Formats: sequence, structure tokens, C-alpha cells
Amino acid sequence: MIAAMADAPLLRVLRDPSTAARLDWTEWADLIGSARHANLLSRLAWLLDRAPGMDALPERARVQLRASRPVAGHHERMIRWEVERIACALRGLETRIVLLKGAAYVMASLPAGQGRLATDVDILVAKRDIRAVETALMSAGWEAVKLHPYDQRFYREWAHELPPLKHATRRTVIDVHHNILPVSGRLHPDADALLGAAVPLEPADAGRPIPTGLLTLSPEDMVLHNAAHLFQDGDLGGSVRDLVDADALLRDFAARVPGFWDRLLVRARLHSLERPLFYVLRYANRLLDTPVPSAVSAALTGPPVIAVEIMDRLVSRALLPMSGTHGSWGEESARLLLYIRSHWLRMPPGSLLMHLSKKALRRVDDDEDE
Repeated sequence: MIAAMADAPLLRVLRDPSTAARLDWTEWADLIGSARHANLLSRLAWLLDRAPGMDALPERARVQLRASRPVAGHHERMIRWEVERIACALRGLETRIVLLKGAAYVMASLPAGQGRLATDVDILVAKRDIRAVETALMSAGWEAVKLHPYDQRFYREWAHELPPLKHATRRTVIDVHHNILPVSGRLHPDADALLGAAVPLEPADAGRPIPTGLLTLSPEDMVLHNAAHLFQDGDLGGSVRDLVDADALLRDFAARVPGFWDRLLVRARLHSLERPLFYVLRYANRLLDTPVPSAVSAALTGPPVIAVEIMDRLVSRALLPMSGTHGSWGEESARLLLYIRSHWLRMPPGSLLMHLSKKALRRVDDDEDE
């Protein structure tokens, strides 16, 4: 299962970029297609630029990789510009503004941000300040995307974020969070602890100034947010990029943050995120060879063995993107089951049934209006 998936060309090259020189063209076609569908082609190009023997790659492959580099550069410039605009819009508010996910990786110049494509900016603020933040952003040109009254109520009462806000002219999107998992979900990370441990964003070099007053999650919380997003709040379908992010974060922090692994376990217990952390460490290690100390794995209480075996089967069929518009029966079934799992974790059964019923009724009403 997992071992067979790990032999996919994309995962083999992500683990060891030097193996790319030994691929035949059929494997290259699989590699390029999978990387593009997973939004990892620019990341792959960045990794291969640093591997030996890249001059021996097929010319057709080098053309594809070269073409992906400007795309990553454009995304980085866009993220840096949007973060600056957001900082300007929120200047003067007495609140902590924490960058999340791709925006944090790029602005902090972390290895996880190299060659990473990002289409929106996520921030975390205190729940008590979220209305003031929303008002300031809307005054600066952002506007609500989800306008239906039910969507507004769903986000504001059950979710961990505002409805997405899109800028009226630039069409860029910002997601404003007050936690990293839904209010209605089974796990409730400590939002005050996330904000309290956040660290100031500092420029990696003097040539790239950044707006003042912004923060990122602590290294440990950054990894836990990745794990929560991937294994507690998502359906995992085609989400190998998030696992690649986890691998980069874990390698970087383990190498330069004193006591990182011990602190990661402490924070996982504080936020009740041991199980998502168990899964992210398991699959990062098995699929990407992420070094995980045996003592850390032993300290985590994992799910029952049968649950792990089921997850292995589902992840092995769903984590990589489908090569076409439709996957095999096994892929489609795995994605459906993981989709159901993600909703089961997000809401209690009664609320979930009501939510799905309302969404279904809205679709019927929309069809009748057309």
C-alpha cells in the first residue's frame, strides 16, 4: 500500500532529487504531470536546481521545469505585495496579526516557501478583534465572497474563520481565522496559546524588507497547523503538497530550533492535536523519508491498529493527484471516504445532517431559478 505509493516517480524524486537523472521518459511524463496537478512543479524545479547531474536531464523535461520558475517568482511577489497591503489596512489596530501557511513560509523565507505556489493569504487574529479586522479590510477594498445568508451564518457560528474576502480590484483573497480548526469540530486547539506563542516576522536578509508588526506561529505550532489542516480539517484528496510542506518544516526546525521535538510534543498535547501529528509524522517519514526520532514516535499515542491500517489504504490511493479527470475505482472510493471522514470530524452528526440538507435544498432552488 504505502510502499507501493512511495515508489511513484514524484515521491521518489522528492525524497532524493538525484534519482531524476535515472528516470526514463515514461517516468518523466508521470513525474511532470503529477507535479503539475499537485502544484509542485515549481517546487520540484527548485529542488532539482540544487541536485547534482541535472545537465543530464531530458531536454523536454528541462523545458517544463524552466517554465515553472517564473510562475513561482510571480506568486512570491504577489504574496509579498498582498501581505504589505494587508499590513497597511490593519495598521493602527491593537491586535496581533499572525500570518499562516504559504504566506508565513514565503515572508519568513523558510525552505517550505521555496518554489511554493500560493493563491491567497491566511491570517490569524483574536476572535474578539475579528469584527474590527473585517471592517478595516472591507474599508481598504476587500469584499465578502460568500453572500448567501446561510453561508454567512455558517462561517460566523460554526467555522474558525470569516467568509473569504476578495479584493475588489486585484481579486486576491484573504482568509481571516480566529482558530486553526472549526468551532463545530471535534478538536479545539487553544487559540490564545497560538497567538501568545507567535513570534515576530523578521526579514531573512536586508534586501527584502517586510512590514512591521506581523508575526508567524511558533515553529511547533506551525507544524501542528499543517497537521491539523491535512489530517483533521481536509479530505486529503491530492494533498501531497501539504505533506511536502510538513517535510520541509520538520527538517528545517529540527536542524536549527533547540529542543524542537520535545516542544512539539508538549504543544501537541496542549492543543489536543496528537492524532493529526501522529499521522503527519507517519506519512512524511514513510513517503518522504522525513527524519523522525523514534522516541517522538513512541511518545505519541496513535489510533487503534485497525484505524491506522484503514488510513494507510485510503492515503495510498488518495494523496497523490489523479492523472486524469477521473481516477480508478479505488481512488474515487478512497477520496469519497476521506471526504466523508473530513465532514464527520468537522461537525457533530446532527449539525452535519442539517448542514448537508440545507446545502442540498439550496442546490435545488438554484436549479429551479435557472
